Amino acid sequence: MRKNRVWPIIIAVVVGLAIVGGVFAYTASNTVPNSQAGEGEGTVTGYVLTSVHYGLNATDPTKIDSVTFNLSTAPAAGSTIKAKLVPAGSWYTCTTVGVAVTCSTTTPQVTVSAAETLSVVAAQ
Repeated sequence: MRKNRVWPIIIAVVVGLAIVGGVFAYTASNTVPNSQAGEGEGTVTGYVLTSVHYGLNATDPTKIDSVTFNLSTAPAAGSTIKAKLVPAGSWYTCTTVGVAVTCSTTTPQVTVSAAETLSVVAAQ
């Protein structure tokens, strides 16, 4: 009678170990190289912005035509950089030359009175 009780326990232990082994196989981690943006594991250092300048419209200086700034390091080729000046506003596409970034803020046009923040997102 005792032998009949041992087999269910052995089977339960074997099945439990198989499940744990299968779950462990799916917990492998991702490793990515250090960069200014990424998914997985790696250092995300970010950028420091300096020399921020708002270009006012020549005809109507209550409107902002562009915002320019410098990044602490040049972004990698093909990086995406966007900026917005109004928290609930539009994101503007930016262009870079080395560390210099220019964002046209004319579509839709931003006014000086509406601009209350400068949010920048940069990703490689």
